[in-house]
Amino acid sequence: MVKVKTADFLVFMHLRISHLYSCGRLGTARNYERASRSFEMYLGGRAVPFTDITDTLVDGYVSFLNGRGVSRNSISFYMRILRAVYNRAVKMGLVSQAFPFDNAYTGVDRTCKRAVDEDIVSQLSRLNLAPGTSMAFARDLFIFSYCTRGMAFVDLAYLRKTDLRHGTIRYARRKTGQVMHVRIEPGIRMIIDRYAGACADSVYVFPLLRATDPESAYRQYQSALNSYNRKLRKLSGMLPVACHLTSYTSRHSWATAARKHEVPVTIISAALGHTSERTTQIYLDSIENSVIDSANRTVLAALWRV
Repeated sequence: MVKVKTADFLVFMHLRISHLYSCGRLGTARNYERASRSFEMYLGGRAVPFTDITDTLVDGYVSFLNGRGVSRNSISFYMRILRAVYNRAVKMGLVSQAFPFDNAYTGVDRTCKRAVDEDIVSQLSRLNLAPGTSMAFARDLFIFSYCTRGMAFVDLAYLRKTDLRHGTIRYARRKTGQVMHVRIEPGIRMIIDRYAGACADSVYVFPLLRATDPESAYRQYQSALNSYNRKLRKLSGMLPVACHLTSYTSRHSWATAARKHEVPVTIISAALGHTSERTTQIYLDSIENSVIDSANRTVLAALWRV
């Protein structure tokens, strides 16, 4: 990022947003824009020097959001972004660290259960859906995500053929940048091969994106995600047991199934690519991919047995 000299928090935040766009981090840039618009609404259009970013101002903003009925998780979302911008300014020497966000809640509350039992996943995999239809495609994407240890939809959408090498999927999580290695098990290969023809002239593994330039690809990703979740809602109604499938469900369900099969939490965390837990990080260096792949085989074996 180009060095800047500004005493205004919002001016600096807008520069950060422009920087994120220029780096192709479109999702993060849009999240920063959301936080910026909310904070600007609270400030009523007035400028706010870095020295005005105090715990009193932050507390007032939290009270403002509470008064508007904003959920605790959304408030935490805004606080984390504003804190990141502030800490970046501290790092660049634009302001001295005063820890104005120390009293703000920046955690994540538990939400409704996102996982489904593995028998539901198995029933979904065996639904009698006409090949080549959008419903069958959505089902296959869900199963693929489950079989690849809960690969996030954004990583699935952007997955390139060059990420498949020597029987392994190697990709960097778009959320964290962490490089993941997933062994291509038979069920995974079957789904990849099923859509190879539809992607013959594409750099991507699945026919979700066509563009390669960041802006167009991101718009196509958002459209694909919305369509995917709509199809998952329809698939939920086709299953014999009431459930609510979303793009997050496969990830949570894999983790739940792995825990059910007594896979250690440290291995589950490594398999999911969690990097925010210090304890997990300590173990990551000692957990080889073969151990994680073995854990995945345990989960997938149970899936096809049900």
